[in-house]
Amino acid sequence: MDRRRPHSHDRPRADRVHRRLGRIIQTRTQRAARPSKEAIVIIKYAKRLKKIPEYPFAELDRKKAALIEKGADVISLAVGDPDIPTPKKIIETLAREAANPANHQYPSYEGMLIFREAVARWYHKRFGVTLDPKKEVVSLIGSKEGIAHIYPAFVQAGDISLVPSPGYPVYNAGTILAEGTPLVMPLLSRNNFLPDFDAIPAEALDKARIMFVNYPNNPTAATASLDFYKRAVAFAREHDIVLCSDNAYSEITYDGYKAPSILEVEGAKDVAIEFHSLSKSYCMTGWRCGFAVGNADILAGLAQVKTNVDSGLFQAIQHAGITALDEVSDDMQEMLQTFTERRNLVVDSLNSMGWKLEKPKGTFYVWAPVPEGMDCVQFVARVLEEAHVAVTPGTAFGAEDEVKRFFRISFTLNSKRLEEAMERIGKLKF
Repeated sequence: MDRRRPHSHDRPRADRVHRRLGRIIQTRTQRAARPSKEAIVIIKYAKRLKKIPEYPFAELDRKKAALIEKGADVISLAVGDPDIPTPKKIIETLAREAANPANHQYPSYEGMLIFREAVARWYHKRFGVTLDPKKEVVSLIGSKEGIAHIYPAFVQAGDISLVPSPGYPVYNAGTILAEGTPLVMPLLSRNNFLPDFDAIPAEALDKARIMFVNYPNNPTAATASLDFYKRAVAFAREHDIVLCSDNAYSEITYDGYKAPSILEVEGAKDVAIEFHSLSKSYCMTGWRCGFAVGNADILAGLAQVKTNVDSGLFQAIQHAGITALDEVSDDMQEMLQTFTERRNLVVDSLNSMGWKLEKPKGTFYVWAPVPEGMDCVQFVARVLEEAHVAVTPGTAFGAEDEVKRFFRISFTLNSKRLEEAMERIGKLKF
C-alpha cells in the first residue's frame, strides 16, 4: 500500500473530500439532535373548548394594557368590581378567625352549619323565606363557581339548557363544559328584557334540563316582579326543568325598589334554587363567598359535584360572611347612596349627549344603545382608542342582533373618574 503523502497536485481533491465528509458528519449530528416525529408531543385540547369563546374581558384587558404601556391614562368602566372597601367589621372578623388554628384545616364540603344558619336567618329576614340550613343551604366559593358546577349535576350530552342572552357568560360556558347544548332565550328591549317562555320551541322543551333567570339583570340592569317569577316557576314545573335564579344583585337597588327572591313564590322550592353572593352586596368580590339555597334534591346534586372538585370554603371567610349577614346588612345604605349618585351622573351625562335612558333600578350597570350607524364593537373600539375609556360591548354577553346594538357601562369607580370619563366620551361627538 502506498502510504506516501499526496503530491501537491492531489491536495485540492483531498480537501474537497474532507469538506464533503465534514458536511456529512455535521448533517448526521444535526439529525441526531433533532427529535423524531415520534418524539414530538402534540397537545390536543378537548373539542368542547373550541365551542367556548374567550372570556369577554380578556381581549379588552389586552387592549387596555397596550394603551397603558404607551402611557395612556385609561379609565375602565368595563368590569363590575366595586371600588368601595369591604366593611371594617367583616375584615376584623376575618383577621381574628384567620389566626385561629381551628380554621386552618379542611372545612366541611357543604359549609359550616353556623354559616348556613346565618344564611337561613338572612333569607327569612330579607325575603320572608324559611330555609332548612341543613338541607336547603350550600356554601359556595363565590356564586360563579356554583353556577358552573350545577350543570354537570343535571346536564349531559344531548341535553339542552335554557340561557338568557344577553347574559352572564358562565351560563353558556357551563352548559358546554357539561357536554350540553345552550338554547338562547333572547332578552329584548320590547319585552323589558324578560324572556318569552312561549317562544321556546316545543321540541327543545323535551330535552331542556336547566333554565337560568337573573334579576336584577347583568348586563341590562332590568328588574323582575314576583309575577314574572310565578310564570317562571309554573313553566319549570310544567316541563320538569331545574329552575336556577341568579340573584347576585338583589341588594344593589335604588329609588325604593327591593328585589324579590324567586323562593317567595309558592311552590318554588319544588323546582328552584337561588344563587347568591356576598361579592356585590358587601363589596367582597375578591373574597369568593357565596351560597345556593332552595330545593334540597337539586342542592344535593350540586353538592355531589362540589365534593369531587373542591374542598370547601375557608372557615375564616365563612365567619366573616356570618358577620356580613348578621351585623352589616343594615349598614350598607351609604354604599347604595354612593352608587345612586354615580348612576345619576352616568345616565344624566349620556342623556345630555343625546341618549334617552331611564335610570336603572338595580345593579351598578347602564345598558345603552350605540349611536346610529355603528355596532357595539366599533363603538367600544373608538371610545377606547380615542377617549381612552373602556366600556363593554354587548357581544361580550351574547351574539344576537339586538345585543350588537348595546354596550355596558359599570359605575364602580369614584365620581371624579366617572365624570372625567363622561367628558371624554362627550368630546367624541357621536
